[in-house]
Formats: sequence, C-alpha cells, structure tokens
Amino acid sequence: MKVYQHFKTITYHKWLVMKGCFSIGLYKQGICHDLSKYSPTEFFVGARFFQGNRSPNNAEREEKGYSASWLHHKGRNKHHYEYWIDYSVKDIEGGMAPAPMPVKYILEMVMDRIAASKVYAKEAYTQHNPLNYYKLGKDYAPLHEKTRKTLELLLLILDKYGEEEMVRFIKKKILPNQRMWDDKEKWQLLVKKYNNHYKLKM
Repeated sequence: MKVYQHFKTITYHKWLVMKGCFSIGLYKQGICHDLSKYSPTEFFVGARFFQGNRSPNNAEREEKGYSASWLHHKGRNKHHYEYWIDYSVKDIEGGMAPAPMPVKYILEMVMDRIAASKVYAKEAYTQHNPLNYYKLGKDYAPLHEKTRKTLELLLLILDKYGEEEMVRFIKKKILPNQRMWDDKEKWQLLVKKYNNHYKLKM
C-alpha cells in the first residue's frame, strides 16, 4: 500500500480544486470537495491501487470488474455527472436518463477536471489538457444536453483563451445569472450567445 503517496496526491488535488473554486467564489464547495476520498471505503482502495499517473479506481476495476471506491464516491459528490443519473418516466431503453446538473456543480466539475489534469500531467500540463481528456470520452458520457453544452463552453474558453479568461467569464457572466443558466430554456440562448461571442467550435 502506498498510503503516503495516495494521501499526498488526493490532498494536492483537493487543494487545486479548492483554489479554483475560491477564485470564483464557491467557498463551501471548495472546502467540501472530495471529502469522501478520506473515508476508509475510498482511501484504502486508493492507497492499494495507487499508480500516480491515473485514477486508482481504474486499477480496481481491472482487478475486480468494478470499483467499489467509485460507486461510493459518485453517490456523495454532486460535481460528478454520474450523481445525476436517475430513472426516467419516459419510455426509453434501459429506463435511465441524465438529469441537468445545477450550474454551480458544473463549475466545480470544471475545476475538478482542471485539477485532475494538472495532477496527472504534472509539468507537461497545458490549458489544452482538460478539453483533450474530455474529448476522449465525450461520446460515451451520459450527460444531459444542458450539462454537456455548458461544460463544453467552459472547456473551450479555457482551451482557446486560458484559465484567467475562463474564470473572468464565470465571475462576470455565469455567477450573477445562475437562475438563467439553470432555466430549462434560457441556458440554450446563453450557450449560443457566448459560443458565437468567443468564436468557439468543438
């Protein structure tokens, strides 16, 4: 078991997310981010399967066929889109459907993705890493359209203009207008408006 290495990694990750959340005023989310990783269910799996260049949950999946640590984690952390998967009342295959994430958790998810990229890429990290990583799994991720489009907008701003501009955009255009971003219809107009403004394309 690599207890110290795992503790150091998750604590550094948590500090990076906290720093990102604090930069946009999400103080409570920054403090509470990923606290479940220190619980026995998650921590000792992480220490056992620690590798340093990817999530230990993947190594647990390879050995057991599933990750008990991840199942515990995703049910306790609202910044993961998997938390927002629910039964659907519509007649769809499988009976499951993604619910739209409140925008404040999408913002925390972006900070989480940036931090994870920095932790695993280390000195090789650039502002392009989060978007590139997202693209690898975007076709398989069961994201609600609102969640997907808002996440992509932020990752594209980050990729093209950098973290400072993304933070400025969040503070000026999203946080003062959270109700509009969480509205069932208004978010579509906002995403279209800012994609055009920044000349963004996935």
